[in-house]
Amino acid sequence: MPRADLLVDLVKAGSQGDRGAFVRLVESMAAEERAKNHLLLADRLVQGLNLNGNSRKPIGLAIPNEKAAELLHEMIPRRSLDSLVLPEAVRMACEELVEEHHRADLLRTYNLEPRHRVLLAGPPGNGKTTLAEALADALMVPLFIVRYEAVIGSFLGETSQRLRRVFEHVADRRCVLFFDEFDTLGKERGDTHETGEIKRVVSTLLMQIDALPSHAVTVVASNHPELLDRAVWRRFQLRLELPSPTQAMLEEWFRRLQDRLDKPLGWSPRSLAIRLKGSSFAEAEQFAEDVLRRHVLALPDSNLKQIVQTRLDAWQQRYSVKSDEPASLTDLTQKS
Repeated sequence: MPRADLLVDLVKAGSQGDRGAFVRLVESMAAEERAKNHLLLADRLVQGLNLNGNSRKPIGLAIPNEKAAELLHEMIPRRSLDSLVLPEAVRMACEELVEEHHRADLLRTYNLEPRHRVLLAGPPGNGKTTLAEALADALMVPLFIVRYEAVIGSFLGETSQRLRRVFEHVADRRCVLFFDEFDTLGKERGDTHETGEIKRVVSTLLMQIDALPSHAVTVVASNHPELLDRAVWRRFQLRLELPSPTQAMLEEWFRRLQDRLDKPLGWSPRSLAIRLKGSSFAEAEQFAEDVLRRHVLALPDSNLKQIVQTRLDAWQQRYSVKSDEPASLTDLTQKS
């Protein structure tokens, strides 16, 4: 059945309350998308069904290559771009990237390819991994996270060989390939403290990144971009900085949290942002989870305002280590 007919029949079934027909049509659409290798979209269609009050389990996106499976962690993305509090320039760049991939056929008629190599830099805890997940969600593809403990070997040439297997695996599928703490692999080759093996690994990495087709998006994250090899820098078409959140960004984060809870916290988002000024998004999330744990354990007599006050007092007394922030992308770009 042509797709247009499927959509028309789906609307009719929904408006008439014919659940049986609606389910069959959605399953047909899912099968059609699966045949096109649009696996994540097919899974979302199936997940959207709720039969007898129970959501169907998502169909797994199993990695068929067992040798590659041990080197990658596969993840079905759950976070969306809209759910993240991002600097406006970063949000705009990500939306442009997503549009380029959704309209890749048009670009290719003009001999152009969508951008597919992204470098994320900034201090830890400010959303680099979450942004990689959100990009995969927006592109409707799975996220493959490189497992360094499996990739990095102790024998000569072992790491380079495993890296080739990773890139060979993702080369023939639509996905986002994510390297966290990328400076582990992409260190400056001129560093006199590094061995020749590191230099070979960086050379292999550069060749594999260059060879990867545009339907496979490579996203790398670094807390210390100043350690990256200059040749690595040149490979990335998008270089985005995720700095520590401003007070306004923290305020927006707490406002969204309050909206999700549909319950006042007893403190305004602005007051919480002021009290937690200097915290990362990861720390704000830890604080919120701490509050929610105490709230749940105190039910049915929970006093959220008092709990927030108590947790704020405890938060101010927590132990922390002060460390120098890495150089910004702007500084590094000006130096290179």
